[in-house]
Amino acid sequence: MSELQTVFSRDSLPEDDPGHLYIRLQRHVREAIRRGLLRPRDMLPSERDLAGRMGLSRVTVRKALRGLVDSGLVVQRQGSGTYVADAPPRMEQALSRLTSFSEDMRLRGMVAGSRWLMRETSPPAPDETMRLALSPSDRVVRLRRLRLANEVPIAIETAVLAERDLPDPAAVQGSLYDVLQAQGLPPVRALQHISAVNLSARDAGLLGVVTGAAALGITRVTFLADGRPVEFTRSLYRGDAYDFVTEMTAAP
Repeated sequence: MSELQTVFSRDSLPEDDPGHLYIRLQRHVREAIRRGLLRPRDMLPSERDLAGRMGLSRVTVRKALRGLVDSGLVVQRQGSGTYVADAPPRMEQALSRLTSFSEDMRLRGMVAGSRWLMRETSPPAPDETMRLALSPSDRVVRLRRLRLANEVPIAIETAVLAERDLPDPAAVQGSLYDVLQAQGLPPVRALQHISAVNLSARDAGLLGVVTGAAALGITRVTFLADGRPVEFTRSLYRGDAYDFVTEMTAAP
């Protein structure tokens, strides 16, 4: 039996998985990719073949594939088929320079992209009030995006700003820092904290990795030239895509 036949067979879905059939199939494909049973650019069987091999309905298979495509784990090419997506590029990020995600991708010769997950204006949470030096009566704008590099999901980013600094959330289409620069509010300094985390099922699905996969959790507060905080960001970066690098010198 070929490797592909082993991955996609009637008894390949774990019996102890309590999820809906389409979610179980998505998890199964993610795990096969993680273990190297399915490799980048491998072609998956057609929707009809998958349904027949695994004893599932075509509706179930179609729903599972749609979720895998949305998370960037597989790609569908018109008239060609469904393929495992290329592995994410491995990138090093210097901690000594303040850049936006869009600028960082441009410097690497890559195309930055986003999928909007949330764009809202609401009262601040307690930690947002503290980080941005707001009063309880102030309102904030929250921008939550799935960040992409060459169409591959790399990070989940939630940026929070005072409404007075960004009255129209829809003004942000690409780089948030470009919008702030145009408004005369360029960030010049940041305080950043990095920790190791394991991804929840929801966040792992967005990033196209298995539940519990390693990630870098980053919180950052950026400041204007006068010392006022302008942005509070919480991000999750794929652990298999990013290395953060800092240069250190010996004390005199």
